[in-house]
Amino acid sequence: MKAKGALLRRLPSVDSLLAQAPIQALIDSYSRDLVIHSIRQTMELARQAIIESRPVDTEFRALLPLIEENLREMTRPSLRPLINATGVIIHTNLGRALLSVAAQHALLTAARSYNNLEYDLDSGKRGSRLTQAGQLLRELTGAEDALVVNNNASALILILSALAKDAEVIISRGQLIEIGGGFRIPDIMRESGAHLVEVGTTNRTRIADFAAALSERTALLLRVHASNFKQIGFVEQPPLGELAALAQAHGALAVDDLGSGTLLDTARFGLEREPTIPESVAAGADLVCFSGDKLLGGPQAGIIVGRAEAIGRLRRHPLTRALRVDKLTYAALIATLQHYRLDEATACIPVWQMIACPLDAIRERARAWSAAVGGAVIAGESTIGGGSLPGATLPTALLALDCDAPDQLTARLRRADPPVIARIADGRALLDPRTVLPEQDEPLLKALQSSI
Repeated sequence: MKAKGALLRRLPSVDSLLAQAPIQALIDSYSRDLVIHSIRQTMELARQAIIESRPVDTEFRALLPLIEENLREMTRPSLRPLINATGVIIHTNLGRALLSVAAQHALLTAARSYNNLEYDLDSGKRGSRLTQAGQLLRELTGAEDALVVNNNASALILILSALAKDAEVIISRGQLIEIGGGFRIPDIMRESGAHLVEVGTTNRTRIADFAAALSERTALLLRVHASNFKQIGFVEQPPLGELAALAQAHGALAVDDLGSGTLLDTARFGLEREPTIPESVAAGADLVCFSGDKLLGGPQAGIIVGRAEAIGRLRRHPLTRALRVDKLTYAALIATLQHYRLDEATACIPVWQMIACPLDAIRERARAWSAAVGGAVIAGESTIGGGSLPGATLPTALLALDCDAPDQLTARLRRADPPVIARIADGRALLDPRTVLPEQDEPLLKALQSSI
């Protein structure tokens, strides 16, 4: 106990540390309050180490690096860039779709300068942000009008609240899905004030089931695309065109919630065919909603396209203001949509670059990684992710690292700067080049070399 007491007394005081020139330099770089906070935390850790009989160097030269490292940790942004080597292209936990270079530049330009978000340059009077991106969305989807809100769940809530409050919405039992974060379609409908009418069975619903459920209170016929799960076998759902015709005949509206939503034919890339947004519009849906940060490859947003009259009703609803997006989202979204307009999505949008990347190019990168750090190159599969194309995969080449404790290796990789996120299968750590940007190869290899 006497030895511990002597060590505790040797710990420098906060005031004595503040008088040191290196500490004054830290105050100039950070702030006095932050440096004092770091010193106190460092001293408390040293005290605990002494009490627990762990070795501690109480000299200033040993304490200074600890104070500096603590300051770096305290001021490091909590939202950090990282390297996604999982092979999951639209990784919900890792920020979903990456933005194109053009979208990044547009976002930066919007952030650092005033702009015409709500200003009409022709008239010199106030404009509406709700018109931003509208022309591009009309052109690309064939819809009469469009509206952008902050995500697809809010798009659905807005549609139900504005068009079906205290009215009935008919939906197939097989489409009462749960989306990310535990949000369920029935719960969303309940919050909107709409009354859910379930028809059909879990696996089979026919147009006759919808027709039998129609009443004077029916406002919407709703189709929800099974973006995050897949039914196979003895299943049936009525085509969207039949739903739209039935809704029109009854004076109701047909709404198609596509979930992810795509403007490109996924079959072109060896994937299962996903219904496209223009196809839903052409089939007669009054409103179609989808996400901006999944297969579209843009920023987080909920996009609604469809008939002008229905979009107009949404625009006038009070929720629209609460759910609106800011200038940064519009800037990135418009730049993303321009890629489709110029027929350059697969060349410029990261999601489609990764989907379209040739297997030979992926294999070549995996071999280069193996030559630098060891490990074997094996065949594997990449997934789309983000609830898009469930069960669909793309052939890939993986760097497989054999080790006694792959969980410890992947933990070390997560602590790298930048962190590297890998996956584990069959007792090996696996890294997929498909989701690693080419400019990230060098920091990836550096992280591997220091972690293996």
